[in-house]
Amino acid sequence: MGEKPRNSRIMQAAQARSTNKAPKPSRSTGLGRVIIAVYGILALAASVRAVYQIMSKFDEAPIAYSLSLFSGLVYFLATISLSSAKRGAWLVSLWAVAVELAGVIVVGILSLTHPEDFAHPSVWSGFGEGYGYVPLVLPIVGLWWLYRNRNERHA
Repeated sequence: MGEKPRNSRIMQAAQARSTNKAPKPSRSTGLGRVIIAVYGILALAASVRAVYQIMSKFDEAPIAYSLSLFSGLVYFLATISLSSAKRGAWLVSLWAVAVELAGVIVVGILSLTHPEDFAHPSVWSGFGEGYGYVPLVLPIVGLWWLYRNRNERHA
């Protein structure tokens, strides 16, 4: 009646260990989907804007328009690599998001200290103020998400 199962602590430990081995959710689920979607929107917005500006008025602000095109390409790379489960995609994502953060910070500082070079704003000018500072906040969230979802090989 009141028999206690034998090795109950061992069974509990085994069950706890088996639940820890459950596969981790993909980077492209939950918040990851939102991050990927925002990267995709920024990729389209920055690239289309940059292509239009380069084709119609490149001589007015070549640095700003070239930087906008570069940022659009970085956003496309981040979107694709964040949504990919292929081997090496995590590392490509890490580099893309890190380059984006560095670009936002460097261009943000330069656009404030050398406004003559940024007569027309780029995506990263003023730390992304033209895009609601999303270009500044997104890579911070992206790096946190990548750190949180790294696999054992990158730990």
